[in-house]
Amino acid sequence: MDKYDALKLDNQVCFPLYAVSKGIVSHYQPYLDEIGLTYTQYIVMMVMWEKKEANVKDLGAKLYLDSGTLTPLLKKLEAKKLIKRTRDKKDERNLIISLTSEGEALKEKAVNIPLAMAKCLHISEEESKNLYIILRKLMKDFYE
Repeated sequence: MDKYDALKLDNQVCFPLYAVSKGIVSHYQPYLDEIGLTYTQYIVMMVMWEKKEANVKDLGAKLYLDSGTLTPLLKKLEAKKLIKRTRDKKDERNLIISLTSEGEALKEKAVNIPLAMAKCLHISEEESKNLYIILRKLMKDFYE
């Protein structure tokens, strides 16, 4: 093996991760277009459907998004009346995000998206679980 083999694209772990990530997000798009969300808005809404209310700081930490990305995203979701942003009465520095009734109703339209996406992956349930475990481990390496 020559010293430049490490620079070959085919020898990179990061490239298939990048390419697959792009591919998965593009496969989401037709489903997300039907409900009027971008992928990043969709992952915010998934957290909101689960929690109903969240502090912006905690939401950013959960989604690995900085405030520069999250703030305009939340403003757009608020303009769509899916969430409401309010200041915490105990500490005005904290911004609280709450799911609106329109946001809750959108959950019903989105419920089949994960199942539709699972069909696109063409891997077994066991492979999917193993991939999830590996990816979560890598996330810890980079973010925690």
